[in-house]
Amino acid sequence: MVFPEYRPRRMRQNENFRAMIRETHLAPEQLVYPLFVMPGKGKREEVSSMPGVFRISVDQLKKEAQSCLEVGVRSVILFGLPEKKDAMGSGSHAQNGIVQQAIKELKNTAPDLTVITDVCLCEYTDHGHCGCLKGNEVDNDTTLELLARTALSHAKAGADMVAPSDMMDGRVSEIRNSLDENDFHNIPIMSYAVKYASAFYGPFRDAADCAPQFGDRRSYQMDPANTREALREATLDVDEGADILMVKPAVAYLDIISRLRDEFDLPIAAYH
Repeated sequence: MVFPEYRPRRMRQNENFRAMIRETHLAPEQLVYPLFVMPGKGKREEVSSMPGVFRISVDQLKKEAQSCLEVGVRSVILFGLPEKKDAMGSGSHAQNGIVQQAIKELKNTAPDLTVITDVCLCEYTDHGHCGCLKGNEVDNDTTLELLARTALSHAKAGADMVAPSDMMDGRVSEIRNSLDENDFHNIPIMSYAVKYASAFYGPFRDAADCAPQFGDRRSYQMDPANTREALREATLDVDEGADILMVKPAVAYLDIISRLRDEFDLPIAAYH
């Protein structure tokens, strides 16, 4: 039998060869570990819908951070559960808010850890939507100012990166301008650029106590049927100054991740 000159199996015959030419590498330092932080002391509550995931108080963060670093995970993303909520989500940008406390604790106890913060209002509003309301609608432009104040408060507390997840139009630009005007030029923005409305979010909403009290989020999160819209959303965030583009939920939208990789040179984050 005549074989072609090139035999692909030559480079598959042992682990050293396979490792030498491997195209995709996934290492612990590329992962981001989510932390759900709650008020109180000595608290560690398992999320019933996500076994193995816990809500913890600020004083428990040092132990979690050490566990991450021991296995090579160098980055965390913080989600806060405030003691009180209100219509405007004012706890999101409070100087001594739960995430602001958590940032300071982690920077003091685990300075080698990269601290990323979720920037959204849903955990802080009493109605559970990702922005302030005008009637029963989320008021996009009024919300932008609050998101910028939240991101700035995180940067002042010592965050290394901010990650707006709200899906308001124009929020990357608003946050970028606010950070730059306050000399936080080096704080990157990891934008939830393509965030689809999804039933996969149920366990997360349990963990963060942020389910909407009425309606749903389809007026600002993306329609699962749309691909071209995803490219438009990502293009807007690139133009507004995003440093990393995220797709959420990731596993169900691998085609979108592939399209973004083909279209843009920025790093792509996958959240699932």
